[in-house]
Formats: sequence, C-alpha cells, structure tokens
Amino acid sequence: MIEHTHPVIGPAEHEAVERVLSSGHLAQGAEVAALETEFAEVVGVPHAVAVANGTVAIEIGLQAMGIGPGDEVVVPSLTFKATANAVRRVGAEPVFADIDPKIYCISPETVAPLVGPRTRAVIVVHLYGHPADMDGFAALADETGIEIFEDAAQGIGATWRGRHVGSFGSFGTFSLYATKNVTSGEGGMITTTDDEIADIARSLRQHQSRVVRGRLQVATNARMTDVAAAIGRVQLSRLSEIQAARTRLAAEYDGRLDGSISTPHVAAEATHGWHQYTIRVPDRDVVASHASKAGVGTAIYYPTPVHMTETYEGSPALPETEAAAREVLSLPIRPDLTADEQDAVIEAVNGGLE
Repeated sequence: MIEHTHPVIGPAEHEAVERVLSSGHLAQGAEVAALETEFAEVVGVPHAVAVANGTVAIEIGLQAMGIGPGDEVVVPSLTFKATANAVRRVGAEPVFADIDPKIYCISPETVAPLVGPRTRAVIVVHLYGHPADMDGFAALADETGIEIFEDAAQGIGATWRGRHVGSFGSFGTFSLYATKNVTSGEGGMITTTDDEIADIARSLRQHQSRVVRGRLQVATNARMTDVAAAIGRVQLSRLSEIQAARTRLAAEYDGRLDGSISTPHVAAEATHGWHQYTIRVPDRDVVASHASKAGVGTAIYYPTPVHMTETYEGSPALPETEAAAREVLSLPIRPDLTADEQDAVIEAVNGGLE
C-alpha cells in the first residue's frame, strides 16, 4: 500500500533524541528554547512559545487575548474540530463561516455578515497549507474592530505576499503533530509580535494563571518536552528541502491528473505550504475506492464539517462547505514519495474516473 502520509524520520532525529536523553534534562529546557528561537525566525516574528500540541496552542492564545464567556469567535467549519473546540473550551461560542470554494478557507466576505456586538475575533485557518486572504482580513479588522487570530496548524512554509502565515494576526498557532510537514511527534507553537501576549502565554503553559482584560485565565501544564523539541529542530532545519519536495510533487499532479479533476488553486499572492494536495471530484467515494483497490492510500479532510457534528448541531447551513466536504480528496504528497509511487497514484486516480 502506498501510504497517504507517515512521519519522515532519519538518523539526525535519532541522534537528537539520544543527545537529549544523555543530557538528563527532558522538559522545557535548552532544546525547547532553541526551537522557539528558530521557529520565530522562520515565521518572521519576535516570539514563538512552544506548547504540548496545536489544540492547546489555540486555547492558550485565546486565553492570552482574554477571550471567554459571552464572546463569539468566527471560525470555519471545514477544518479539524480543534479550532471550534478550543473556542468552546475557553467559554466562548464559535460562529461558523462558509468558505471560498477556490481555496477552501473562510473569506472576509463570508465572515463580515456574521460580525455582531459579541464578536471578539475570527480564527482564520490556512487550510491544506493555502493562506487565507490576509489583506482582506486586515481590512475587515480595521473596519469592525475585531481581532484576527491564525490557525496555521497546516501552514508551515506558506506565505501571503511573501510574509509567512502566523505573523499577521494578534497571534498564530502551529501544530507539530506526527503527520505535519514539520513534526516534533506531538507539539504546538504560538507565534506573535506582541510582547505581552507572549509573556502571558508563557505563564499559562506552566500553571501560572493570569488576569487578562479583567478575566482570570486559569493556567495548565502545556509544556513541550526537550525530546520533542530536538526532533522539531532537525525537522525545521530541513523545511526548505521538505517544501521543495512537496512543491515538485504538486506540480507533477497538476500536469498529469485528468482534466476533469479540480486541482488545487493557488492565489497569485500565495505560496502554498502543500500540507495536503486536495483534489475535488463529484464521485469522490468511487475514486477513493478505486485508488484503495489499486493499493493507493487517500484521505478526506474533512468528511463531516464541524457545524454538522453533534457538538454543534443546530448551526446554520453552509452550502459551499457542505458541497466541498462531499467532494474533496487528498492525495499522497509526503516528501519521500517516489516517482514510481506517484505514477501509481496518478494512474489509480485517473482510472477511478472511467
């Protein structure tokens, strides 16, 4: 079976882990501090705060902004449920916006009608690694006074007008989960240009509760281990190599998949991070089944939009989101995919249309 995705780990990661184990310092030490510095440099911000995972990164970011009961935060529904769940877990209420069907991200046009007196912020998700329209969201923030937060869990390496995602909003968050383009096994990062937000986030990740905008934000243990950070540092050092491989694979798919398949759109202002290569076909399940029988793994992100799950039942319909969820299919784009494997993927996908 040609796996859709798996961690790509080499000798350098093994050596990094051995170095940490031999050091005797396993948590929130020099490796974590070094990863934070290096990550901030990649994103182009003064602060990166390492935490245990991408979900808690969003929660702590929201807490650092004083988000809580009585507040509304606009979020997408075509995303992993962590985005909305983090809002609910800090006591605020997620309000779901529809997507721009070309890039699968929410847009200023879909968010603007949802902004009301309780709206504090919007969490922009750079889905599949394609940046959202950050010019438009900056204008919306100026017009309405809401805050812009970025969920860049899938966005490492992606840019908008040459500026890395995670550097636009009051804060950005990244996931370093095992299948992400850069992994630490499990981990997350909060990025910000704001000294105070960074300081509060560092407190909240290690049981130092803070009062933010008149609200007591109760802290937790969200520290990253040095073992995870050491792996992440090796991975981050290879980011340009990883991105080049994924970009090459994407170009090959673009040129060889059947013309009836809707391949990913890349906006002129964007550099795609290629966390996923997501096509769109009306007979998605037929194509996926054919690929599976041919030994090719595919994945669906996401078959059930978050607003249609039991947790958020009763949310208004989102036509573009629901249509995309019925048709999107992600193909293998891991950087160790061989030419022969990609040939097999293309043959299986094209064959599924016959």
